[in-house]
Amino acid sequence: MNEDYDYSYSQDRELSWLKFNQRVLDLAHHNEVPLLEKCKFVAIFSSNLDEFFRVRVGSINDMLEMNPQHQDVRSHLTPRQQLTKIHETARTLCAYKDQTVHSLEKELAYYDITHERISDLNKHDRTFISDYFKHQISPILSPMVMNKVHPFPHLENGSLYIVASLKEELEDYFGLVQLPSACRRLILLPGNTVRYVLAEEVLLHFADKIFKNYVVKNSGIISVTRSADLIIDEEIEDYYEDYRQMMKQLLKKRRGLHAVRLESQGLLDEKVKKYLLKHTDLTEECYYMSQSPINMKYLFDLLKAIPEKSKMTLSYPPFSPYPAQDFDMETSITRQVLKEDKLLSFPYESMTPFIRLLKECANDKETISIKITIYRLAKEAKIVKYLCEAAENGKDVVVLMELRARFDEENNILFSKVLEEADCQILYGFEDYKVHSKICLITRKTHKGIQYITQIGTGNYNESTSRLYTDLSLMTYHQGIGEDASRFFKNMAISNLDGDYQHLLVAPNSLKSSLIDKIKGEAEKGSSGNIFMKMNSLTDRQIIDALAAASQAGTTVYLLIRGICCLVPGVNGKTENITVKSIVGQFLEHSRIYAFGKGHDAQVYISSADMMTRNTTKRVEIAVPIYDQRIKKRILEMIDIMCQDNINGKLLVGQEYISIKDQGEPMNSHQYFIEQAKENSLIPKQGSWLQRWLKKLKA
Repeated sequence: MNEDYDYSYSQDRELSWLKFNQRVLDLAHHNEVPLLEKCKFVAIFSSNLDEFFRVRVGSINDMLEMNPQHQDVRSHLTPRQQLTKIHETARTLCAYKDQTVHSLEKELAYYDITHERISDLNKHDRTFISDYFKHQISPILSPMVMNKVHPFPHLENGSLYIVASLKEELEDYFGLVQLPSACRRLILLPGNTVRYVLAEEVLLHFADKIFKNYVVKNSGIISVTRSADLIIDEEIEDYYEDYRQMMKQLLKKRRGLHAVRLESQGLLDEKVKKYLLKHTDLTEECYYMSQSPINMKYLFDLLKAIPEKSKMTLSYPPFSPYPAQDFDMETSITRQVLKEDKLLSFPYESMTPFIRLLKECANDKETISIKITIYRLAKEAKIVKYLCEAAENGKDVVVLMELRARFDEENNILFSKVLEEADCQILYGFEDYKVHSKICLITRKTHKGIQYITQIGTGNYNESTSRLYTDLSLMTYHQGIGEDASRFFKNMAISNLDGDYQHLLVAPNSLKSSLIDKIKGEAEKGSSGNIFMKMNSLTDRQIIDALAAASQAGTTVYLLIRGICCLVPGVNGKTENITVKSIVGQFLEHSRIYAFGKGHDAQVYISSADMMTRNTTKRVEIAVPIYDQRIKKRILEMIDIMCQDNINGKLLVGQEYISIKDQGEPMNSHQYFIEQAKENSLIPKQGSWLQRWLKKLKA
C-alpha cells in the first residue's frame, strides 16, 4: 500500500463503471430515443452487467482469496469493501432495470406488442402453448432430481434453469431442468399482432409435467453467472507447444470457473435459495432477485419479429456509412494515399477504402509485404480474404494475431488457422502482454526505392463494429512513420518491447511516459496550457496524478470519457480546472484522441490505448501523431462538436453525472456527424468523372 496517494480526487474503478452502465439504461427513459431503440439499450445494459460480473467481480473475488488486505490505488478499498459496494450498487441498478422493463412493456403494448402472462391466456392460446411444449420443448429436456445417485450438477454460465422443490411420499427433493440452447426462447403466439411468451416461462408453467412423478411444492427460474477470468501461468504455457491448442483448453476451463452471482426471476422459496447458494458456494450477498426476465437478449429477437412498418416509426432512421469524404472510389486508393494522408471516421464513413487498399496491394506487383496486428474481426472478414490473397500472390504477409481477445478467442483461433493455411506468417504476441494495437504496414518496392503506407487506427479491423463504434483510421505515406512501423513489426517478431521510435508512442515502453511528459509540458504553460483527452476509460493512477498536477498549475484540462473515470473533477485546489464529460448515445464512443496545445500548433494523436493501467503497462498499444494540417483541423473540429454535445453528453460533477440538456443550443454529435458525412458524400471528389465533367463545362 502506498500512503502517498491522494484519494481526495480519485474514485473506485468498478463503481465508476456501474455508473456508466446506468447511463446506458438511462437512454431507455430519454424522450428523444425511439421505443425500439430503448429496448436495445435495456438489452445492452443487461449484457454489460453480465460481463461485468464475469470479468471484474470474478477478478476481485480472486484478489480477495490471494491478498485480502490489498488496497486499491484509486479508492483505498480492500477487495471485501469493493465487493460490498459493488453488490449494493448493482442491486439498485437491477431494480432500476425492473422498473424500466415494466415501463417499456406498457409502451410496447400501446403498439400491440405484448408480453403475455400464461395464466392470462385464453383457451385457444393455452392450447397452442400446451402443444408447443409437448412437441417442441419436452422432447429435448433433460430434467434431474438431486439425490444420492444424482448429486448437484454443474450449472452452466448464463443458462436458464427451472428449479423445483419436490415431494415424493415422505421424502423431499430438489429438481432442476435446463432450458436447452436448441430451444427458441421467444415464442410468438398466433394472431395478427406481436404477442409472445418466453420459453423459460413455459417451462415454469409445466413444471408439474416435467417432474410428473413428484408433487411440485414451488418452482422458479434461475441463472448462475461464472467468472470468465483466465490466468495463463508459466506451467500451462510450457506444457503446450501449440499456442492455439493451449487457448482451446483454456476456453474449456472457462466454462467451469467459480460462480459469482445467482439470479432468480421472482423470489425463491427460502429453502430452495439456501440449497442453491450452498451448492454454488455463494453467499446471500451474491443473490439477485429480479421481477423482469433475467436475461434480456430475447429483446433482439423480438425486434426482428416486429413488422417493418412499425420498425420504421419506432426506430432510428436506417443508417449505413457514407462514402468517405477523403476518397474518390473511382481511382486507385493506393495512389491517393501516396499523394496525401487520408482519414476515415467510423461509423459515419465506410471502411471500404481501407479494404480496397488491401485488395489493391494484394494484387499489386510493387507491394512486397503486408503486416498487420489483429485483435477482433467480424465473423465474415473481407480483410482476411485479401490477406490470404496477398500471401497466395507471393507477398510476405505477417499477421500478429492476439488469441486472448476476451470472448473473441474462438473466432481468432479459427482465422489464425485460415491465414496460416494460406501461407501467412502468424505471430501470437507475448506471454504477459496483450497486443491491442491497430496497425497495418504495406511495403512497396518501386524504381524510387522502398515506400511505406501505414494505417493506424483507434478501433479493430472489424467490418461489423465499424458500423456501430466511433473510431478514426489514419492512412499515411509519411516515411518516418513507416520506418517506425517497420521497426515495430521487427521488434514484435523478436519479442522486443523496448524498441525506440521517432514518431510513434508505443506501450508498454514509451506511451505513458511520453504522454505524462506532454501533460507536464502543458502544465508548465500554466493557464495558457491546454489538454484534451478522449478515451473509453481512465484508471491509470500516474496519468490521474499528472492531470491533477496540471489542473493545479492552472492548465485547462478537458476529458471526454465514455465509461470509467477514476478522476474526480472539481475538487478545490486539486482538480478544479478539469472538466469530465461522457457521451453515451446511438453509437458506441470508441476513438481515443489526445491533444496538447491549441489550434494550428496543437500536438494531436490518435491511439488504440485507453488510460488504464492494463493498457499503459500490460499491453502493446500505439499512438500516432497527426502531421497533416488538414486532418488535424478536421479532428479538432470533431472535438469541438463533441464538447458541445448536450443531448448524449452528461457532465461529471463530483462523483455523479448530471444532465446538461438545458445548457446551450441542442447538440447531438452523432446526428451532426451523420448529416455531415451525408453532405460530404454528395460533393464531387477531385479527379472523379463528375469533377472532370464540371471542369470541362467551366472551360
